[in-house]
Amino acid sequence: MQIIKFGTDGWRGVIAREFTFENVSIVAQATMDYLNREGLAAKGLVIGYDRRFLSREFAERTAEIAAGNGIKVLLTDGYTPTPAVSWAVHSRAAGGGVMITASHNPPVYNGFKVKESFGGSARPGTTLKIEEQVAANIAAGRTILALPFAEALQSGMVEIFEANSAYHSQLQKYVDIALIRSSHIPFVADPMYGAGSGAFPLLLAECTEIHGDCNPAFGGQAPEPTEEHLQELSATVKSGGYKLGLALDGDADRIGAVDENGDFFSSHMIFTVLLRHLYERKGLRGGVVKTVSTTQMINLLAAKFSLPLFETPIGFKHICELMLEHDILMGGEESGGLGVKGHIPERDGILMGLLLLEAIAMSGKGLRQLLNETMDEIGHFYYRRLDLQIEQSAKERLIKRLQGDAPKEIAGKAVAAENFADGFKFIFADGAWLLIRPSGTEPVLRLYSEAGSPAEVERLLAAGREIAGV
Repeated sequence: MQIIKFGTDGWRGVIAREFTFENVSIVAQATMDYLNREGLAAKGLVIGYDRRFLSREFAERTAEIAAGNGIKVLLTDGYTPTPAVSWAVHSRAAGGGVMITASHNPPVYNGFKVKESFGGSARPGTTLKIEEQVAANIAAGRTILALPFAEALQSGMVEIFEANSAYHSQLQKYVDIALIRSSHIPFVADPMYGAGSGAFPLLLAECTEIHGDCNPAFGGQAPEPTEEHLQELSATVKSGGYKLGLALDGDADRIGAVDENGDFFSSHMIFTVLLRHLYERKGLRGGVVKTVSTTQMINLLAAKFSLPLFETPIGFKHICELMLEHDILMGGEESGGLGVKGHIPERDGILMGLLLLEAIAMSGKGLRQLLNETMDEIGHFYYRRLDLQIEQSAKERLIKRLQGDAPKEIAGKAVAAENFADGFKFIFADGAWLLIRPSGTEPVLRLYSEAGSPAEVERLLAAGREIAGV
């Protein structure tokens, strides 16, 4: 039995190697022990799942264990987006939720996400308690308590329910769906074969959907809405006279986009356009949260609007904590996970897509036009990330060296500020920055840079490679 560790959002593993029915049962038992210990079990548990291989069966096994521990379960009636499951946890005042998904990971993975009673990702303190419970249960030889699925259904301990209708009702309260419909914006949705399939076409008749069929192999690539994975979406927008393309990751909690020209529109650009939309067109106020690898444009916009700004380590669970503790207007991360005030403290790719459509409908302008108007005011920024293989020993030496003797000048630029909360971020006086971030779980070194020109981005990344020796 491996040591179970939760990552930025949940525990994930390769199906049949780490992510087995035995290991899922152990994690599920620890989760039920946690809910019982914290006095949350009586409120029940919502369980959902995505379209990955065996997701439904893993969800049913989790439901058996919940029922065996005396916890009543609401199990989704089919594949369901993660934000719909999170909304059900919140709206039904459940004690928590479990979503069987590996999100944007490659097809060979599956995962176990825990949702707290507020309808958002389990906070670091919560996942630590579950990890400790897993370890304690293994050490004690804890018996897995389970009620066979058919018996759990018959006894009423497991109830099958439909989660999407209530979730869609919430979305239509948040955005001006009537305005979007009356604007007749032709767009393409790419759910990447994932759990968000069918969502946009159901809400908006002008939507053309690609990759909406069931394909647990996700077309042979990870269901992550990055530029290299959205070439077909880009080509479709260019060839069909569409105004934009919207992409979702495997469980629909992350957003990707293609602009009116068919060009990739990064998560940094989406965050920037939506923050301005919420502030100026929807009249909302509050703080702004970004992770350390997210664009400097958010800093500048927050300053322009006199909004409090918070910067966290990577992982939406850190953003979620701040959304619970403070009046936060919007929080987001480089991966496309974005959350907003007045909803739930959760990433929601479908809602973000609708907000982009609302911004276009209200302004009469395309995404690239909206972004350029903002950058003309605060400055133009370019961004790139490199993922490099690095041996564990070299990674450890690099961390020790940067902790003890960080450079004061990089690529001929004086370092104006540092942020070592998650990796080693060097910030320069003109707003450019370089982040050197060794992965905590893989033999990977990630280099991130943003600057006022593509050439400067490349210079900073090259300097980062030289510093790291890779």
